[in-house]
Amino acid sequence: MNRPLLITLLGLLVTASSAADVPFRPEAGKFPPLEKAHSYRGELVFVDHANRRGSLRVQGTGTFRRNDPHPFALLPYGQVRYHGAPADLRDIPLGTVLHVRAYLPPDPKISAVPVLPINNKEKDADHNRGAGIAPAENHVLLLEDEPSHCLREGLVWKLKELDLKNNAGLIVASREPKEGVGAEGKANEENLTFDAATRIWRGRECLSFADLITEGIWPASGKKTLGGQAVLLGITWKPTPGGVFTRFHISDIWLDDTAMQRSSHLQAEAHKAFIRSRWMPAWVDAVEYGKFGRATVTATLFGGADPAIYADFKKGISAFVNGVENTLKHTEGGTAGPTQLASRGELLEVTASSDDIPLGSSGIQIRFETDLITEGIRPTRVIRIRPADWPDVHIPREEYLDSGKFKHEDRFPTPVIFPEY
Repeated sequence: MNRPLLITLLGLLVTASSAADVPFRPEAGKFPPLEKAHSYRGELVFVDHANRRGSLRVQGTGTFRRNDPHPFALLPYGQVRYHGAPADLRDIPLGTVLHVRAYLPPDPKISAVPVLPINNKEKDADHNRGAGIAPAENHVLLLEDEPSHCLREGLVWKLKELDLKNNAGLIVASREPKEGVGAEGKANEENLTFDAATRIWRGRECLSFADLITEGIWPASGKKTLGGQAVLLGITWKPTPGGVFTRFHISDIWLDDTAMQRSSHLQAEAHKAFIRSRWMPAWVDAVEYGKFGRATVTATLFGGADPAIYADFKKGISAFVNGVENTLKHTEGGTAGPTQLASRGELLEVTASSDDIPLGSSGIQIRFETDLITEGIRPTRVIRIRPADWPDVHIPREEYLDSGKFKHEDRFPTPVIFPEY
């Protein structure tokens, strides 16, 4: 290969690599490309589920326990996955280690969490904490626990050895492709703790390591070689004795596909009930205005829900549509309930895209005709929609805003939400 061509190719590779590292800011009405998201992982230490935000202790290169909780906010179309199934933030226990794909705030003026300098992930924090623990990319497209991450990426944990003593122990394991070690070479081994509270799932059984000792599978104490047994792990973090900087803890071990599928099924059922009570989120692609408040609305349903949810959207059914805030809080109805002031009408079309569907989108577009268009239903705005046969329930106070009385500055809880005693 001649030198000028080689230099050109190298330049293209550097440019492509640099482009992937450039902080990306999503635009209203467009689902951002997953490949432009910044990836990190950390321990969930705080959740404000009603406002779809929380804080993570992000893993860096330094002492994990010293890292300050780092706030994040879910994008309106941001997806949460727990045990390999759709979830809400309220479903995830504190302490769970989560994988994150995130971007810069789409609109810094109304960000639900602090807006940081764009290069913040490159700064080296003090007190042995290292770089990368407070990225400016704090608006999340995908938040998933360890088994969800492994299922999506085709990975498993391979158990190499355990050492059991005084009702607790260490497992040596590596996360690697299900079919074997990848092209990058030998997977890195990690030391993970477990204890008497670690749940072990086998088929339809929930076991403890004491049960495995009784069955003669694990020793009562000492070491045992596990031979690269492939499992899925739930991972959390607990304070570790002995001055270890970063060591994670096993909350769950799924020994087989049946066990994992059962956990996924139960979580999916919980999320289906949640969505049917809070309505399906979407955003408005276009509005064709008629006379006297009539309009035809085209909208794209957000992704991340169970297929059974999308199957409920059928041509010809009656439905209700409500404007919502970027936190997905209802902005119409207030104490009267979201149905009372919602736009209502018929689904004229329900179409599923055959193209590559970006994460965040379901690929399903609906056209909805109503004789009462409301202010919150405008192009690029976020809405919630429910088929008329979904439950008509009143949502709790923290999940809606008073109709017409709110400002962006008032979206999130302050001390005034508490009663005076």
